[in-house]
Amino acid sequence: MASLKKFLESKSYTKIPLSFTETNHFELAAKINGITGRFILDTGASNTCVGMDRIDFFKMVSESTDVKAAGAGATEMETLISTKNKIKIGDWKKSRLKIVLFDLVHVNKALTSHNALPVDGIIGADILKKGNAVIDYDKKCLYLKLK
Repeated sequence: MASLKKFLESKSYTKIPLSFTETNHFELAAKINGITGRFILDTGASNTCVGMDRIDFFKMVSESTDVKAAGAGATEMETLISTKNKIKIGDWKKSRLKIVLFDLVHVNKALTSHNALPVDGIIGADILKKGNAVIDYDKKCLYLKLK
């Protein structure tokens, strides 16, 4: 029987390494609009998110929205939306990506209190779905399907 890696590579998937943090999260590097950042992989997050304090860093254009965010113990958080972003994770890329912007202070406070590094954002289920994602927990890697 072929390994998962060989099977997925034969189906045009690309392998992205994941790091396991002190908070038991997987973390990965991704580029948004050509700028590299640190992201948590969150299968329970419906959308990919970036901290509001990183809008200029990632060269994002934002607009207001009535949508409220909830997660990680916080609810009714104000959000902004940024559309037409480019994302690159390993060799996988997508353009015209909508990203939710909200205050990640509570997330980063929880991370740093457990000796983990702060993150720029969260890679959510929207990306995982678009990339037909497969997560190999044992080998600590994410596979995304190339076009």
